[in-house]
Amino acid sequence: MRKHLFALGGASLLLGVSLLAAQAQTVAPTTPPDPPKFDAQGTPNFVGISDIYEYKALPEYHEPDFVKAFEDAGKLPPLKDRLPKEPLVFKASNMPDGIGVYGDVMRHVIGGRPEGWNYMAGQSQGWGGIDIGTMECLTRTGPLFEIKAEELAPMPNLAKSWEWSEDGHKLTMHLVEGAKWSDGVPFTSADVMFFWQDNVLDPNVSPLNGASPETFGVGTTLEALDDYTIVWTFKDAFPRQYIYQMAYGTFCPGPAHIFKPLHPKYSSNTYDQYKNAIKPEYMNIPVMGAWVPVEYRPDDIVVMRRNPYYWKVDDAGNQLPYLNEVHYRLSTWADRDVQAVAGTGDFSNLEQAESYVEALKRSADPSAPARLQFGARTIGYTLYPNLSGNGWGEPDARGQAIRELNRNADFRKAISYALDRQRLGEALVKGPFTAIYPGGLYAGTTYYDKASTVYYPYSLDDAKALLEKAGLKDTDGNGIVNFPAGTAGGADVEITLLANADYQTDKNLAEGVIAMMEPLGIRVIANFLTGNQRDATEQSGKFDWRVARNGAELIAVVQNTVALAPTGPQISNSHRAGTDGTMDLLPFEQEMVDTVNAFIATDDAAKRTELMKTYQKLYTENLFGIGLTQYPGALIINKRFANIPAGAPIFMFNWAEDNIIRERVFVPADKQQGYELHPDTLPGEPGSAGPVKL
Repeated sequence: MRKHLFALGGASLLLGVSLLAAQAQTVAPTTPPDPPKFDAQGTPNFVGISDIYEYKALPEYHEPDFVKAFEDAGKLPPLKDRLPKEPLVFKASNMPDGIGVYGDVMRHVIGGRPEGWNYMAGQSQGWGGIDIGTMECLTRTGPLFEIKAEELAPMPNLAKSWEWSEDGHKLTMHLVEGAKWSDGVPFTSADVMFFWQDNVLDPNVSPLNGASPETFGVGTTLEALDDYTIVWTFKDAFPRQYIYQMAYGTFCPGPAHIFKPLHPKYSSNTYDQYKNAIKPEYMNIPVMGAWVPVEYRPDDIVVMRRNPYYWKVDDAGNQLPYLNEVHYRLSTWADRDVQAVAGTGDFSNLEQAESYVEALKRSADPSAPARLQFGARTIGYTLYPNLSGNGWGEPDARGQAIRELNRNADFRKAISYALDRQRLGEALVKGPFTAIYPGGLYAGTTYYDKASTVYYPYSLDDAKALLEKAGLKDTDGNGIVNFPAGTAGGADVEITLLANADYQTDKNLAEGVIAMMEPLGIRVIANFLTGNQRDATEQSGKFDWRVARNGAELIAVVQNTVALAPTGPQISNSHRAGTDGTMDLLPFEQEMVDTVNAFIATDDAAKRTELMKTYQKLYTENLFGIGLTQYPGALIINKRFANIPAGAPIFMFNWAEDNIIRERVFVPADKQQGYELHPDTLPGEPGSAGPVKL
């Protein structure tokens, strides 16, 4: 009978609303079911920021013996001269296993490939923790997962302290005084200003992690008062949200003494030459992080050695990090989990749900080299339609027609009704791991409100009725609905779906979406791209739909808050300004923007809670993004490592490499292995080949 109705669809249009359309909404929107109970989730030990670290001078400092030998030979200044006046001091009382010992290696496996070292201009270092090991930012957010709710605030880092003006429009930050880059050059406000003026504000430069003027508020300015004092001026009063934006990876200055001479403003280079001037083969790039790249073998390995100028210590005066070396084997993301479980790698974010059951079985063996540590459900996937109808991405006639469909609420609801989220989750992994996810804020997070969450449950009949209501019918009888005769020539509705080919979960979910659209009469064509190519396609708007893992804003809310909605022309990855710089926000999107901006502008906790309820309803009722599934991640960590905090999520405010405070991680002396590839060496001069020995 249903086939018959579709066959007669052309005639039914002449009669007005068809029978099928009249039957729409037989399954009413509802609230989502509660996620299944998952007892294996770890619980953090909640503390205050001051319980983790402070800035102060200590009576004495210590370093590894081999580094002291460089100092004794006149190859390094004394340690006290390499450290700031007041180093950042980690407190042993907050270290799960106390003061560590020097030595050993953490071996990572990653699927990305380094493009170079100029992240300020958009070059990727391959992800997987390389950038977190080299970058340091004005503030820090990773360890916030263990901060008491009443003390939740951005943590100091390169900016050791700050204060607001009385009217709340100026924020004065004090930088760590006397900190140095890994080549011994002082870190000053000049590095901060170069990043801001010549990278963030330069429209021809696109920093790696999406820093833009809008990231820190439209109209925001920054000036340096002296080498260690900077002043932000904001349009709105007390926009404390932006301090979270000054953490990884949106405000992490690079070494101005290396990059400034390469910038087109100060050289004859083009912007493309500036971006690609520092190739991955360039070793010993100056960093503020704990480790310096000293070896690169294409498609094989990146090796990083300890930074002798690192500006953090423990409260016994031991210069950090404890680990002498970090490896990044260049393989695949799937291989990362395999090697971590097998013990040939030391650390992985277990985030591919398909691997969970096998990983649990292997880790349960007492002889297993690695342990699993599950966190909360902070991995969520969403189907994002491109909502920009203004030419962003330069769509052709077919692409523009899809954009107009995406902007139709009935069409988006049809897609949501056609998705069997329970089946999508179970196709990834059986058991209590996955949960139905309507989209928006995650269940179990601070601002989530179930009553404000609108869920369109699986109903293929409702989906078909809404599709017809949106004007789509199979007019040629081939099983695929057609555009109306005056749109795209009445062609079949074909949609390209962008997804990350580096991750099996991304591919599986995308394939699930494709399969579930087929009985709806929509042909979806996969566009599986890897790494940097996928990122570039997304950022340029050259997609119809995309399946993507959500960012920190939907978990933490207080971090990257501007990304909760299209709050600026370059903010959202689903709706950006066209070539003329103008936005074409749908009415509900404008309401979302207003709600997010109001959230940023107020410190009233009760108001913030109500605003996020409003946001959640706007998002889920109107389907800004169409949620698919959410599930927990787990750390896979070799058992020989100590100082791994309980309940550390693989992703919340930041990635696990930062959450665990990797510079504090150590291997007890009796468990250390001979994994160092360059023992007793230190980084060489910038651009030189590899590390140096005495």
